[in-house]
Amino acid sequence: MSKWNLIVDVAECTNCSLCTLAVQDEHVGNEFPGYAAEMPKHGHHWIEIERRERGQGTMVDVAYVPTMCQHCDDAPCIAAARDGAVSKRPDGIVVIDPDKAKGQKQIVDACPYDAVYWNKALDIPQHWLFDAHLLDAGWKEPRCVSVCPTSALRAVKVDDVQMQKMVDDEELEPLRPDLTTKPRVHYKNLWRYNRSFIAGTVSVERDGIVDCLEDAQVVLKQDGNIVSCLQSDGYGDFKIDRLEVDSGAYTVEVSASGYATETREVTLDESINLGEIRLTSAR
Repeated sequence: MSKWNLIVDVAECTNCSLCTLAVQDEHVGNEFPGYAAEMPKHGHHWIEIERRERGQGTMVDVAYVPTMCQHCDDAPCIAAARDGAVSKRPDGIVVIDPDKAKGQKQIVDACPYDAVYWNKALDIPQHWLFDAHLLDAGWKEPRCVSVCPTSALRAVKVDDVQMQKMVDDEELEPLRPDLTTKPRVHYKNLWRYNRSFIAGTVSVERDGIVDCLEDAQVVLKQDGNIVSCLQSDGYGDFKIDRLEVDSGAYTVEVSASGYATETREVTLDESINLGEIRLTSAR
């Protein structure tokens, strides 16, 4: 059977927040019986955009990660709910019944993604419901997908075999790999948010003029083993990415024909910019 999934491409998100605003526009002041009560005007972001900056100085990037209810197949909120207040539909969507869930604040506490909000005024838990009310009315995709100008959000309805192939082909991964909730929200290029890099700029001095050095050989080693090997670009810059945060000690070796090799010892926590690495003549 075909089921709904959401694919979030971190590399394409620009933090425009149109997805967040679309949810607010749909639900603030609007009630959809059987699906959701009104969303509060303040304090709720059923789609939240997380931000992480990496690096220092001239080597800085930023990643934005839209987060929301993950519509898990093994959803902790379903287990925590009483009287069938939270259910998983055959199409994969998790729905919190606004009537049955009244007073059940434990549903909020059960979500390990912090994606369920407590509506204090109505005494109910609420979440992004994949716009199930619109899909049931014939819409082809949730509003947050239709308004995204960069295609960072993509909704697909396929069977589990097809979805697994997409996960493998596009290198999709869950937001929290440490959890075993089997989410139906899949992330692409998540390494831009949860990994670190080591970067720097290679330069040389020729006839009293300091200039960047293109095509310098940069080798990253850990425990004597080569982790990565690349060349500096036209500006002398290099960036070794997708390294695990807090992954320990590394050695960076920079070399070029006619120049002595320079090494840097690095202990990687967050992303590191080594700054300028100037090679000197081997003679």
